[in-house]
Amino acid sequence: MTMHRREFGRAILGAAGGALFLPLSLGRNANTSHGPVGFETVQVPTVNASRLMGNLESIAAFGRSAGGADRVAYSEADRDARSWIMDLMRAAGLEPEIDVAGNIVGHRPGTETGLPPLMFGSHIDSVPSGGDYDGPLGSLAAIETVQRLVEEGVTTRHPLEVVVFANEEGGKIGSRAMIGAVRAAELDLESASGRTIGEGIRFLGGNPDRLEEARREPGSIAAFVELHIEQGGVLEREGVPIGVVEGIVGIRRWEVVVEGVANHAGTTPMIGRQDALVGAAHFVQVVNRIARETPGRQVATVGRIRAEPGAPNVIPGRAVLSLEIRDLEMDKIESVFRQIANRSETIGQETGTTFQLNEFYLSEAAPTQERIRSTIESVAEELNLPSVRMPSGAGHDAQSIAHLAPVGMIFIPSVGGISHSPAEFSRPEDVVGGANVLLRTVLELDRMEWSPF
Repeated sequence: MTMHRREFGRAILGAAGGALFLPLSLGRNANTSHGPVGFETVQVPTVNASRLMGNLESIAAFGRSAGGADRVAYSEADRDARSWIMDLMRAAGLEPEIDVAGNIVGHRPGTETGLPPLMFGSHIDSVPSGGDYDGPLGSLAAIETVQRLVEEGVTTRHPLEVVVFANEEGGKIGSRAMIGAVRAAELDLESASGRTIGEGIRFLGGNPDRLEEARREPGSIAAFVELHIEQGGVLEREGVPIGVVEGIVGIRRWEVVVEGVANHAGTTPMIGRQDALVGAAHFVQVVNRIARETPGRQVATVGRIRAEPGAPNVIPGRAVLSLEIRDLEMDKIESVFRQIANRSETIGQETGTTFQLNEFYLSEAAPTQERIRSTIESVAEELNLPSVRMPSGAGHDAQSIAHLAPVGMIFIPSVGGISHSPAEFSRPEDVVGGANVLLRTVLELDRMEWSPF
């Protein structure tokens, strides 16, 4: 992967002659440091491709191991990388600070007083044995965006805030703190670093005793945009370089308990058995069939199953499963669940078992705003980058910020659809294309008037 980045850096400089501008048709009343412009084509900065790829390579060194990226939240590698990020922000013309939740927020003033900031960014923490692009892409592209504007003397109307959220992978702690959604009990939970969340926040320079001060009010941010790898295979399969995210899916999870009758496996005839695991097996098939046959893009998964008592010579008297359903529409999740629940009653009658479905997790869907989606699409078209609308099947920090402001997300392809793995990779041309879409989207959103959220 390192070789690809360096080769791309040389290629981009050679092919483009070091050019860092592309034409863009801005609408009337667009502002830069040179004042208002009309509908004429103006020169708008593009990202410095070699610098961006170099920064991605540099951050990958923090927590690098034979098994991939081990930069889990609140670890030494995470803290050291965040210190490096703050230096990068300062060099880019931002004024960084650490809030009480451990988030890094880099500030740049705008030209008009009283306007709420445009916020963009992502995270840099990884899962254990993760990859190099999940999070760092959006964080470093955001810093690069501001650096290019500073280098070319372009000042936006709105203040800009580049955010690097804390602990996205371990429950979106940093972004959820901004909406006041982190419960006190969560601070005592152990994170992947071995530190509790409260200890980890303090380790990064935050203060868990004052966590409520991280909370922001709805409308305090004009809009939020996050660039991210897709973490799936849709874009690569369709040959499309830009995904315009329609929303982040809602998630509901249930514990499914199947009760049967435990008995001797050798002396109990097949006829009349009340085998809980057989009932569970039918349930798994039903979940798969309903999710596949119901029109839409919903997904349903049984990811865990346990038979009790778990002995080879005992008919299982109890089975415990998980059920997860995801979709952009919460009503659709409920509809799929009702179909599954109704079918479980039939399975129980057929197998002599009973089913209990107990919900234990709910994450509301977070739709993106249509105006931001349309802006991303038009910007991508200006850059000759085809785009497609799609949902995000994974959770993101944008899901939290959607409670405060209109949000948008830009996806780029993940090679092989692989993420959360050392094999995670996005092609340099897609990285740079996505970063240029982000830069131009920020400029376009800056032109707009934003109503109170």
